[in-house]
Amino acid sequence: MAPNGRRLQDRIIDLILARGLAPGAPMPAEPRLVDELGASRNSVREALRALHTLGIIEIRHGHGTFVGQAPLTAFTPGLLYSTRQSVRSGASALRDMLEIRRTLEASLIEQVVERADEDFLAELDAAASAIDAGELSAADQHFHEVLYRRVPNRLAVELIELFWTVYHQVESDLEPPGDDPGEIGRAHRVIADAVRAGDAVRAREALVRHFGDIEQRVARLDARA
Repeated sequence: MAPNGRRLQDRIIDLILARGLAPGAPMPAEPRLVDELGASRNSVREALRALHTLGIIEIRHGHGTFVGQAPLTAFTPGLLYSTRQSVRSGASALRDMLEIRRTLEASLIEQVVERADEDFLAELDAAASAIDAGELSAADQHFHEVLYRRVPNRLAVELIELFWTVYHQVESDLEPPGDDPGEIGRAHRVIADAVRAGDAVRAREALVRHFGDIEQRVARLDARA
């Protein structure tokens, strides 16, 4: 977008923040925004559409324009594009994304252990067992969603979910998992058992080992490029 358009987006964001408009609150009507911002109607509409794409503005046709939640999923198209482009010539973006995810998950596991109660542990056990019985990739994702569900850092949890979304889109470019599918189930079971035992160190070590298989698959993709 042109610099003027970018500045107009920033001014709309400043307006939202200055007025303390919470997610879900109605935005000023378009004619009022045109007057207050001193911009043309087309420029304001273009800026609102761009902010809608980012989730900062929610356009409800027939109802008006509202302040959005700005979820991290709004960044999915850009991250997916850069990752898929990387896979064509190697796996640098995918490798970097996995490194960030591994670091993030390992740093949060202590909070998981601290907040574990019997209800949570029962759900985690069920998620670990489902890996052997269900569709591997979906069951693996579900286990990690359950694992971090009670972590209060919502930004970190959204990042983990974002990485999963992108990974599923490029997984077909990787070699299949190792020859022993049961090993993936056992790896998750070790994590669940460590959490149940209240052993954050063992849980972290098991989690890092769990990333070994996929990181090796990414490394082989990189080597073929």
